[in-house]
Amino acid sequence: MLCHTSQEQSQQSDAVQDEVLLRYYAAEWDRYTTGANYINRSFTYLNCHWVKRERDEGQKGVYPVYTLALVQWKSNFFLHVQSKNGKLAGAILRLVERQWNGESIDQGLVKKVVDSFVSLGLDESDINKASLDVYKEHLATPFLEVTEKYYQQESEAFLAESSVSDYLKKAEERLREEEGRVDRYLSTETRKQLVSKCEHELMWESFQNLLDFDKDEDLQRMYALLSRIPEGLEPSRKKFEEHVKKAGLTVVSKLVGEASEGADGLDPKAYVDALLEVHRKNSETVTRSFRGEAGFVASLDKACRESVNWNAVTGPSTTKSPELLAKHADMLLRKNNKMAEEEDLEGALNRVMILFKYVEDKDVFQMFYTTKLSKRLIHGVSASDESAASMISKLKEACGFEYTKKLQRMFTDMSLSKDLTDQFKERMQQNHDDMDINFSIMVLGTNFWPLNAPNNDFIVPPEILPTYDRFSKYYQTKHSGRKLTWPWNYSKNELRTNYLNQKYILMTSSYQMAVLLQYNNHDTLLLEELQTATAISKDILVQVLSLLVKAKILVNEETDQYDLNPNFKSEKIRVNLNQPIKTEVKAESSEVLKTVDEDRKYVIQATIVRIMKARKTMKNQPLIQEVISQISQRFAPKIPDIKKAIDTHLEKEYIERVDGTRDTFAYVA
Repeated sequence: MLCHTSQEQSQQSDAVQDEVLLRYYAAEWDRYTTGANYINRSFTYLNCHWVKRERDEGQKGVYPVYTLALVQWKSNFFLHVQSKNGKLAGAILRLVERQWNGESIDQGLVKKVVDSFVSLGLDESDINKASLDVYKEHLATPFLEVTEKYYQQESEAFLAESSVSDYLKKAEERLREEEGRVDRYLSTETRKQLVSKCEHELMWESFQNLLDFDKDEDLQRMYALLSRIPEGLEPSRKKFEEHVKKAGLTVVSKLVGEASEGADGLDPKAYVDALLEVHRKNSETVTRSFRGEAGFVASLDKACRESVNWNAVTGPSTTKSPELLAKHADMLLRKNNKMAEEEDLEGALNRVMILFKYVEDKDVFQMFYTTKLSKRLIHGVSASDESAASMISKLKEACGFEYTKKLQRMFTDMSLSKDLTDQFKERMQQNHDDMDINFSIMVLGTNFWPLNAPNNDFIVPPEILPTYDRFSKYYQTKHSGRKLTWPWNYSKNELRTNYLNQKYILMTSSYQMAVLLQYNNHDTLLLEELQTATAISKDILVQVLSLLVKAKILVNEETDQYDLNPNFKSEKIRVNLNQPIKTEVKAESSEVLKTVDEDRKYVIQATIVRIMKARKTMKNQPLIQEVISQISQRFAPKIPDIKKAIDTHLEKEYIERVDGTRDTFAYVA
């Protein structure tokens, strides 16, 4: 009888569709479930005893009579109707769409059919437990997809024709409608997903459009409406964060694409200015449109931090941004910087500090900035001591006294060197009348200046040897326990030409000076002869000579032979020959990063000792977390490096494992 009824129902259902199908299905469902209930009551004893016993013994295909009737309905009729391209669910969705479009529908009919979807769910492990698997698979999933698509199209069309204020009212009305729809004829399990879909299409997509087109007034209206809803601003904060991050990554990628040498040849100023413009624009949006709300400020900071530290220039490393920022700051503080004359230098330094706040590896910035500052001070090319002091003050305020201690000591050394030079000159004037060389000497502390003396030997030219010897002896009499190391690669000189009709002053490096002084006694010299006379390594000497040849001071017409050019001419009386050597420029970045890595090892080790000395005993994981917490203001320490430092302290017996434990350490006094 059941099989015959199912066949008849299937034939009838095939012949109808949409609302007619739903009415037929609902009527048959009512008739069928009513009969199933009557039969079920007649077999109460069977359900309570035999069926229960069989299921307790593991017979999964045995059901109470009413449940069995639902199983048969699902397999013989429901699945047959649904197999026709989701015919039953499709009829429901089309009816709902008519309601979206303003038509009245029979909501009781929809609820009855939807309830059948819920009733047909069966949990095989516990038949008394409600299951929504049929409802979710056959109705909820396609319903959410259709809802998303409908509201996406409606929101785009409405936004194109209406103001955002009207749109937001419409969105609020639609959200209320969907919540009411859940209450009237959908399962309450659908509420959260449905409302979320509607919010996404009605609110957040339009929010993205407003951000993209800088519609401040409309953003202000949206903020005012969303701020009234509990947690209403959170999705927009996330959207804003994604928007700012995308903007930062996009401008950097564009810069890399336009740079002739890619990321390696990027102009630091262009890089910094691009990121600052993204921050400025979105910071103004936060202030004007979002009233400076703390959540949006946090979203801006997080997005900027990510786009500054990880972008097309930095790759997976976090050291490139602080390097470029330090180079940009150095250019601002140089004499030849146009901004020092045309614009507000103090304002430019303040903008540098905006990006500095987001830099993760502040120790990398510190090392590059220290290296650049040392060269500015040595070569006397700082725009002004006041501006340099102002920058140090800003860094000190951001990172503390320890961060700027070396920078401040460098200025102290410069002041002491000036006094020392004056004292030495006065002493020499009293004891030696034959000194006709004008000079100044800088005595710089090894611990504070990032200067590396050259590995190769250097023969001090006879012309300056007396001054060199006298100062060395003079310094030893004042500071007997100190040793002077002479980094000739940082020294500079001025030579006056006597072999030309026009007198020129050549500004040279010490290596260039040593080479040119050889031509006081020779007009032509071989590369080998110059190397013997100066002791400069061949690779550096070749570059020194190439610069002199390029400047036309020397002529290189035959291999490894260099002649003094008797026809040298220049439009300028003071000729600057002291250009950086390529190998030194390339080595600078790698040397700085190598120094940073070494310093980090010591910082981590010192932090571990400081923590253990205070705590006495500590477990491994809390110790690692405490180290990260204390160091993260300077750089983001890697866990393997911390573990390696712990192992180093164990080997040196600064700490020890507590007996009977594997992950607890004790400080050894």
